Amino acid sequence: MREKLLPIFIWALFFWGSCLGRFVVEKNSLKVTSPEDLKGVYECAIGNFGVPQYGGTMIGTVIYPKANQKACKDFDEVDLSFKSKPGGLPTFLLADRGDCFFTLKAWNAQKAGAAAILVSDDKVEPLITMDTPEEENARADYVQNISIPSALISKTFGDRIKKSLSMGDMININLDWREALPHPDERVEYELWTNSNDECGPKCDSQIEFVRSFKGAAQILEKKGYTQFTPHYITWYCPDAFTLSKQCKSQCINHGRYCAPDPEQDFSRGYDGKDVVIQNLRQACLYRIANESGKPWLWWDYVTDFSIRCPMKEKRYTKECADQVIQSLGIDVKKIDKCIGDTEADVENPVLKAEQDAQIGKGSRGDVTILPTLVINDRQYRGKLDKGAVLKAICAGFQETTEPAVCLSEGIETNECLQNNGGCWQDKATNITACKDTFRGRLCECPIVQGVKFVGDGYTHCEASGSLRCVINNGGCWKKTQDGKTFSACTEGQSKGCKCPPGFKGDGVNTCEDVNECKEKLACQCPECICKNTWGSYECSCSGNLLYMREHDTCISKQGTSTMGWNIVGVIVLALAAIGVGGYAVYKYRIRRYMDSEIRAIMAQYMPLDSQGDNFSRVTHADI
Repeated sequence: MREKLLPIFIWALFFWGSCLGRFVVEKNSLKVTSPEDLKGVYECAIGNFGVPQYGGTMIGTVIYPKANQKACKDFDEVDLSFKSKPGGLPTFLLADRGDCFFTLKAWNAQKAGAAAILVSDDKVEPLITMDTPEEENARADYVQNISIPSALISKTFGDRIKKSLSMGDMININLDWREALPHPDERVEYELWTNSNDECGPKCDSQIEFVRSFKGAAQILEKKGYTQFTPHYITWYCPDAFTLSKQCKSQCINHGRYCAPDPEQDFSRGYDGKDVVIQNLRQACLYRIANESGKPWLWWDYVTDFSIRCPMKEKRYTKECADQVIQSLGIDVKKIDKCIGDTEADVENPVLKAEQDAQIGKGSRGDVTILPTLVINDRQYRGKLDKGAVLKAICAGFQETTEPAVCLSEGIETNECLQNNGGCWQDKATNITACKDTFRGRLCECPIVQGVKFVGDGYTHCEASGSLRCVINNGGCWKKTQDGKTFSACTEGQSKGCKCPPGFKGDGVNTCEDVNECKEKLACQCPECICKNTWGSYECSCSGNLLYMREHDTCISKQGTSTMGWNIVGVIVLALAAIGVGGYAVYKYRIRRYMDSEIRAIMAQYMPLDSQGDNFSRVTHADI
């Protein structure tokens, strides 16, 4: 008996030491929409089982059963069903805390047809996290089948709901998880706090099953840069008073600094806790080495393959088996061994020391005390580790419109744009819509199509803008083709606005009507003019042997026009002849002057001219 109590006492000290930190209860919003006296927004604590609808909302009516009010029995025993009728709102079951596990209450509510369960606390206290039972205390095979969300509400709020229901009021509640996780940008950072132990019962089985099923999605998201994943491992330290005990030596490495519980909870057989710690360290080191090589997603391959090839049950939970898996992934085993270091030395291990430091909560995250724990954008995830549920939670961590396509696929979210276009503006003629589907719901934003930006409120109006706006649906302006002619109220080069073209009048958007220039006496009004209206213009002719001049809106004689034409031709000919004669005269004059100057220059070389006689004589006498 003493041998059994000592390990229990030691592990109690381990957990006491690890729980001195701050545990954060993750919450979501609960909004009562009716009756009037209960209207408001209340906090509720998300249960760590089932499937919370991260990024979404759920509306339902509350029912507090007359029998089995703690939901510890199957509701078939009291002949109650909470399945909603066709066209009715889903049912939220209100149950009292106590007498059985939270998970059993949720399971019984789900089997009875409830869409969610609200557990009312039985005492006035701060909200706590409803967790799954310990494996040795309860049969846990049903826990992984719970698919409805659960929430713990305060006793005060629960009592008010019960009182209102007793008075015959119908209580409508909106459970809102849209802000349960931060969604700051286009990349989600998430962590999985896990361990390599595969002998801890259903929890370990569900944990490794999650890794196997989620591996493909995780690697795709990581390779494309949508997410950044980091695995972590929880360890505890052995109290100084027990570091030399047999129990601490078998469960810890590095002289009691890093410990893990015995996998079988039996110190006399099987693997020890220190084997788990070393394998955890190996997985942490593998992630570090793989991340340094730019392939952090290899962690998923290693953990999956190790669980298949090296299980404890087959006595292959060894370094030799682990090394074979590492080598098959193309990773240098020596680098892993160097990272692990000497596990028997009385020194700190930098990798595990960093893991222990990371366990302590920072900011809004809180300490990590539940194993396994998923942390998304520095907020602890609550709910079962299920591929679909976790993928929804990760998708809820993306900023609107930045989520990858997988988040918008059927089964992950509902495309609200498919129903009545989400209530947004739409141009059915060109199939252009302002509705944008996101994981959290639709957004009504005027789109950008083929480089053309639409502006407006997105709900009732969107209008093309910019110089290229006429390319898309004619800029939203009026356009019509008739009698082989096409007219448009959209003007190229203008950034906005619609204006009916000349010959039309109207708003330029919906209508442009032909202007009857003849009837309204806008053109073709001379005494001899004959006016005929056409679509978008008019035709004007003259009576008798007259010709219509449109620019002057007048009729003139064709003969007079001909004479005038010949006169103009004659004037032009005379002008050209005059220009030719003048040009010839100038040409002759310039040629003559040029020839004179050349002749004078030649003669000056052989005989003096009159103007040069005196100078010539003086030069001659001087020479003599």
